[in-house]
Amino acid sequence: MHHRALRTGRFGPVTILELETRQREGLVQVVLRGELDLSTVEKVEQELRRLEGQGEKLLVLDLAELSFLDSTGLRLMVTADQRARQEGRRLAIVKGPASVHRVFTITKLDEQLDMVDDVTELTVPELRDLS
Repeated sequence: MHHRALRTGRFGPVTILELETRQREGLVQVVLRGELDLSTVEKVEQELRRLEGQGEKLLVLDLAELSFLDSTGLRLMVTADQRARQEGRRLAIVKGPASVHRVFTITKLDEQLDMVDDVTELTVPELRDLS
């Protein structure tokens, strides 16, 4: 599923955030491309809540292709992580480029949130038990 957040620029609409949801073995990956800020955070929030409502046990927020992150994007991840923990689910975050990851390091959120280098690092216990 693809979603785009558009901003109208001088030459027409400009895509500032692209969101793609992928179903994978035992997890759902939400890939973000572009800028996650005040103007785009609601789109991501809606998608996360939609997926949470489906009872997904492992949600992955993939920031590898994110070019910008502000405090509203950080708050989105902190509150989504809190909801996941309270409801017995897991929210894993794939690290973004250095400029994006620096925000997590400065705020020490990289020590509190479940961050991974790549989605392939994630395993679902139920899948391991079947092999």
